Amino acid sequence: MKKRIFAAALAALGSGLVHAGPADYLYTPHVEYGEREFEFRAGTERDRGKEAATAGVLGFGVGVTQSWFTEVAVEFERERGENFRYEAFEWENKFQLTEPGEFPIDLGVLVEIERARDHAEGWELKLGLLTQKDFGKLQVNVNLLSERHFDAEARSVTELGYQWQAKYRWRPALEFGLQGFGEVGKWDNWESAEHQEHKIGPAIFGKLPAGGRQAIKYDAAYLVGLTRATPDHTLRLAVEYEY
Repeated sequence: MKKRIFAAALAALGSGLVHAGPADYLYTPHVEYGEREFEFRAGTERDRGKEAATAGVLGFGVGVTQSWFTEVAVEFERERGENFRYEAFEWENKFQLTEPGEFPIDLGVLVEIERARDHAEGWELKLGLLTQKDFGKLQVNVNLLSERHFDAEARSVTELGYQWQAKYRWRPALEFGLQGFGEVGKWDNWESAEHQEHKIGPAIFGKLPAGGRQAIKYDAAYLVGLTRATPDHTLRLAVEYEY
């Protein structure tokens, strides 16, 4: 079953526009069976000194099995000069393909479906290949993501994006590192360098025990755009209550 899921994800990566929104976060390949979580994510982008977009996400997820995590979430967004409004409904599914340390690289697959408030955008399907490698206290993640819209008024193509992270696990309550997000355009015909989106910056992470299986997790990052097509600055934050 895991092999079929892995093969399907690889095929999909070569088959829809990936935009890393201000509230997007980095996916990891691991699943914790039985864990339930409430999640809040927020982020804001600024370009040329002005707010470009602000977004917030509220979600609830559960580790259904030892290899399957699922989450439902609602997204709210405010474009420059507008009020906050409901933007989309998301259903995220993550499948862990390998046990931690079983192979040189830990692998997982992401399958996410989104229905926008504006039905003219159709249905958005996001597929991802998730990887993680540990070097002692250093954790490195590299993810490839593809995205495509279906049943939309406008024609859609499959576009390719990526995420990466290097995190030093200093102590459970405080870890630190770097994160990067980007989009390169159509999977088989990348945009010119100036039209691609790339951002990078420092990040902090932590997990605070709250008794029993309860804990508060957080991660935050300040990202700087590397191209003209990327917002100059992005500030993002994610907080989870796990139980």
